[in-house]
Amino acid sequence: MNLPHYSVESSFGRPVGGASPATKVLANGRVSRIDHLKAQARKPGEASFFYADHHFQYDAVKVLPGEYYVSNEDLVVMTVLGSCIAACIWDGKARTGGMNHFMLPDGEGGEGSGRYGSYAMELLINEMFKLGARRETMQAKIFGGAQVMAGFTTMNVGERNTQFVLDYLSTERIPVVSQDVLDIHPRKVCFFPVTGKALVKRLAHSHPETLAVEERRGNAASVAKSNAGGSVDLF
Repeated sequence: MNLPHYSVESSFGRPVGGASPATKVLANGRVSRIDHLKAQARKPGEASFFYADHHFQYDAVKVLPGEYYVSNEDLVVMTVLGSCIAACIWDGKARTGGMNHFMLPDGEGGEGSGRYGSYAMELLINEMFKLGARRETMQAKIFGGAQVMAGFTTMNVGERNTQFVLDYLSTERIPVVSQDVLDIHPRKVCFFPVTGKALVKRLAHSHPETLAVEERRGNAASVAKSNAGGSVDLF
């Protein structure tokens, strides 16, 4: 499959069964996996925005701030980051992976607590256990933590988030095999949970104040879409 700018593995193309009234049945009798996923009940904090990614020719799910997604299926998990962090954790033996997206290291519990790193990391790892992953075979890739707004004289949010996730993973003895953090550039991250492959595109830095606000609202992707260009790296 020839995909410009990115290098990715082709989809396994497995059919999905169990049609519901809201599920679309294709001409060949197979169920549209996107409709199947949309029809499923979601857990608190689990990402729910499913779509067809025409660039990768994959089914995809977008992870917003405070959300996570774990899967052992051949789809792509995507998010856009400013100062936030996304931890992508993968178990190669279980062929299972997941991504979270948190905004601050710590905070109060309750509704929206997935926006805080301590809860977001615990939630991601526990959901991977449920799909057969084991702590001793997990690996992590971390992204984000950019200083998208200039002028801070003290330790900025991106630095705090980055230090938190590195310390957390060290304590949990989950090795960080690659990372793309800090700097000033927002990032678009695409993660493939079956293979553990991650692609990062650094985005233009033309509207940092807008990005910072929209990231808090969960709308960073709308700002990133208007910022063309930037390099793409495979992790």
